[in-house]
Amino acid sequence: MMYPHGRGGRHFGMRFARRPHHDHDDHHHERHRRHGGGRHALGRFFAHGDLRLVILNLIADKPRHGYELIKEIEDSVGGAYSPSPGVIYPTLTLLEELNYVEAAADGAKKLYTITDEGRAFLTANRTTVDALLSRMAEAAGTQGRGRAPGIIRAMENLKMALKLRAVSGNLTNDQIDRIAQVIDEAAAKVEKI
Repeated sequence: MMYPHGRGGRHFGMRFARRPHHDHDDHHHERHRRHGGGRHALGRFFAHGDLRLVILNLIADKPRHGYELIKEIEDSVGGAYSPSPGVIYPTLTLLEELNYVEAAADGAKKLYTITDEGRAFLTANRTTVDALLSRMAEAAGTQGRGRAPGIIRAMENLKMALKLRAVSGNLTNDQIDRIAQVIDEAAAKVEKI
């Protein structure tokens, strides 16, 4: 079957592009924010291409795995935003295709390292990167006053560890029982605090 504007509807071809500005879009997004739409109070945290720069900047600091990037970004905004694996891993693939990073096998995971081309791209966009880092630090300060970012980070860390363990292969009944026991013990300790 032919779809006149792509399979996903009229914006399919614009999935990664900025949409044209329309007054009704502003009204829709403002109404969406007022009524608690979105995953967090800040709405869409990064504009098109911003996350790519943040990820590249973090990898420039030191080689990292995808899940480390998720935790680092969440920590650096005080829990205000947590990118999903469905956002991080395609972005890493894009950065690899652009020759901005290289991926090396590290067990079952990939370790990403910045390339010379990636450093040049980062240098060319330093003003934007610095503005993003400033905005992230500001969000961390705002969020830190009303939330417990350390607890949020630890919960997300546990969630990610469980997901990674679950997809790494078949768990034996003994392993499942031991994991459940560890989680139950942690829950009991938290209740006593």
